[in-house]
Amino acid sequence: MATTWLLPSSSQQRTGLDGVKGSAVAGLREVKTQSTANTPKPVWNPDIKQPIDFFEAWEDVPNNIEYDNAFKIQWEEFIKHVILDTEWKYSLMEGAKGVQLAELGMQSWKERTWVDVQPLN
Repeated sequence: MATTWLLPSSSQQRTGLDGVKGSAVAGLREVKTQSTANTPKPVWNPDIKQPIDFFEAWEDVPNNIEYDNAFKIQWEEFIKHVILDTEWKYSLMEGAKGVQLAELGMQSWKERTWVDVQPLN
């Protein structure tokens, strides 16, 4: 089950995934996980303040790969395509699909709901 949520340490939106053996939360530059074994198991007691910090058990996933700037890479590919007069892998339709996806992402965020992506003709 995929959800979106905010962790208290960041104002960025995160995408989360809850599985049988634990959960993961991915942001733009970081991923945190929490195994089922490390998930707090609270007992509800209305007479006391909650003693468990539910965010404390999340662990950082190490970043083992340093990624280059995607915009720079695509510009380099485009310039190479122009200079060598080779076929460009992205068509106008691919660009339209990217715009459509960005617009539907904003619509989904505003409406707080899933939206369908219709095929472009």
